Amino acid sequence: MSNETAANPGNVTALESRTMQRVIWRIMPLIMLCYFVAYLDRVNVGFAALQMNKAIGLNGAAFGLGAGLFFLGYCLCEVPSNLLLYKFGARRWIARIMFTWGLCAGAMAFVQGPNSFYGMRTLLGMAEAGFQPGILFFLTLWFPDAYRGRVMGLFFAAIPLSGMLGAPVSGMLLSLDGTAGLQGWQWLYIVEALPALILAPVVAIYFQDRPQDGTWLKPDEREWLAARMATEYRNQERKRRYSVLQALSNPWVLFLAAIYFTNVCLNNGIAFFLPQIIKGFGLTNMQTGLVATIPSTLALVAVIWWGRRSDKRNERIAHSAIANAVGGGALLISALVADPYLRIAALAVALAGTLSFASVFWAIPASFLTGAGAAGGIAAISAVGIIGGFVAPWFIGYLKDITGDFRLGLGLVGAFGIVAAVALYALGRWRASTQDAVPVPPPSIAR
Repeated sequence: MSNETAANPGNVTALESRTMQRVIWRIMPLIMLCYFVAYLDRVNVGFAALQMNKAIGLNGAAFGLGAGLFFLGYCLCEVPSNLLLYKFGARRWIARIMFTWGLCAGAMAFVQGPNSFYGMRTLLGMAEAGFQPGILFFLTLWFPDAYRGRVMGLFFAAIPLSGMLGAPVSGMLLSLDGTAGLQGWQWLYIVEALPALILAPVVAIYFQDRPQDGTWLKPDEREWLAARMATEYRNQERKRRYSVLQALSNPWVLFLAAIYFTNVCLNNGIAFFLPQIIKGFGLTNMQTGLVATIPSTLALVAVIWWGRRSDKRNERIAHSAIANAVGGGALLISALVADPYLRIAALAVALAGTLSFASVFWAIPASFLTGAGAAGGIAAISAVGIIGGFVAPWFIGYLKDITGDFRLGLGLVGAFGIVAAVALYALGRWRASTQDAVPVPPPSIAR
């Protein structure tokens, strides 16, 4: 029995229940909204491509390269950004990130050709660098281990929500072609950048860095949560305390980064090319936006359910591996079938599996890294993994130019995801059987 389990026997207390409900309702809606906006600004390039590629002279490989350069800029700045977040506090740093990426996202409307497209995508990635790992680290400061599957599920639910709501909006914005002398794809970038600029000061005012600062909690709630988080922190450090350098060079951290790389390949292989795949069925821009909500709707349900299931079963490794295998297998199937309805169904399952992986996976590093080591380790996993967002779009776009179809690229990326899932399950189970096993949340409270 773990120290945490011994310290918390029995069922959830009334104090714990009302405290965590209050924390969830205070923190998660704004976090979901911020990530919704982040992901909207990240993937609206897929819809802009329906007009922009012809307007500024991009072929499939050039578009894929530019789309992927976002992640190169993101990768280069991610670890430094998260370490600065740890130094200055999540509230201020996340607000700063949102403001700078809002400026860069709006400036995307004024790219003139391939080179300026490459440059602005790189700058956008640098501006947004650290946002996702920063939020993930922030959540580890407010939520005990037993609650992280469900809150990660809520966090990543913002991705399919951006597809459900953002896809039809993007389709409508493209119809503004010619308004005020701007093309539809330019309006798309400008309008969808505004929420980030508006939300930046809201984050700076609304968030607090730690439970001790949560004046909106009642005194007994604040004291309970601060004590609970301190206890978990001590229990983790009692097993092993990682410095930033140790976390960055830890073999398990590097392995998790490699696994995350495959998931990012899957996710972005779907996200960046889904509008073009659907448009290839002979649909209008508006119809493309509406059909694109189907995969997002399924993914929204799956990501929340899978995170809660992981908490209930007190298990992370198998849940992560199964989700990645489902995502990769469905993407591979989408490349093998020709019927449009079957392809949409397969892509929907692929997106559901891919995003469900993220809701569970990020509870793994948070379970054995603490403090600055956690900030650096989480950022390192994200930084190495995020390179997949550079590799996959370029790779799929390149093969599309050669073959005239997205299928070969999507199929290979899907097969890659299956291999990674098998490796994660095998090595994860082996590590769990050793003395240095990744701790899991106590069964008495993970329900």
